[in-house]
Amino acid sequence: MTVEAARRIRQARLPEGYELRIVDAHHHFWDLDGDGHWPWIQDEYNEDFFLGDYNAMRRTFLPREYLAETAGWDIVATVHCEAERSRSEQVAEDDFLQRLSDATGGRLPIAAVAHVGFLQPDRDEVLAAHAQRPIVRGIRSKPVIARRAGDSATGTGTLHDPQWVEGIAALAAHGFSWDLRVPYYHLSEAADVLADFPELPVVVNHCGLPLDRSDEGLRLWRDGMERLAALPRTVVKVSELGLHRNRWDRPSNEVVVRDTLAIFGADRALFASNLPVATLTAADFDEVMDTILAGAADLDADGLDALFHRTAARVYRLDLSSPATESPATAALSEDH
Repeated sequence: MTVEAARRIRQARLPEGYELRIVDAHHHFWDLDGDGHWPWIQDEYNEDFFLGDYNAMRRTFLPREYLAETAGWDIVATVHCEAERSRSEQVAEDDFLQRLSDATGGRLPIAAVAHVGFLQPDRDEVLAAHAQRPIVRGIRSKPVIARRAGDSATGTGTLHDPQWVEGIAALAAHGFSWDLRVPYYHLSEAADVLADFPELPVVVNHCGLPLDRSDEGLRLWRDGMERLAALPRTVVKVSELGLHRNRWDRPSNEVVVRDTLAIFGADRALFASNLPVATLTAADFDEVMDTILAGAADLDADGLDALFHRTAARVYRLDLSSPATESPATAALSEDH
């Protein structure tokens, strides 16, 4: 991972004279040496993690580390997505992120997707507290899912649970979007549920997680993606192309990117790194960028602008017009986080 490698990728993949500006619409920060608590990283180890072994990212990851990973690319702002911090610290995560934002000129991150459990007894109070934090623009709350395609997810906390669906409805009062994170075999179910919420902005995470790249798996994934794309306020993050057992399948990853863009269009797609999770499977951020740019080869400059910053700015209501007095890189690297 070098600045020179990034330059070569841009030269090979981008229109001549085009300057790529990036809003990273989904990544995570955690400070394992600070006051917060991330149980899945610091305590128990989840043997069922969807990518496999994640020991390599059980380390502090803050703006300094992020900027080292993305060296050579023009990252103008980022959006943090809730990182499964202790569920007793849901609002504390907002305040932690605000401090990071303040220390990096308001850009790393510029906004956040927070967490609330849709079934927790104090759901409405926590949502109201999130709404008091200007950095918060949306919510991610994951439904209970089936372990594999063909299985059913039943009971409390699933997409079929009326009480859980009430949590989706509760977002509207605060103007929050919902980040939808389910694997490919639940996309069609999600589309059925979301048809009842036509005004809700929905952000599909990680290309809809097409974890089965067989013909049948991709057929099921495309069907679900097309049903979600039929909902006009639903967009998709072009992110996290890794597969179980820490595999990075470059040819099929390019197909996934190309098909995702064909289904949703660049004006409804947001680039996202999913750092530091993405580096469990991709060699580095340069490989992520090269893969996505290869899959997006049909886009012109306007389409690239949409994918890499314009859609994110619209969906998460970002003000990119007032540059910080010092760059995110300068500010972050001058802080001893």
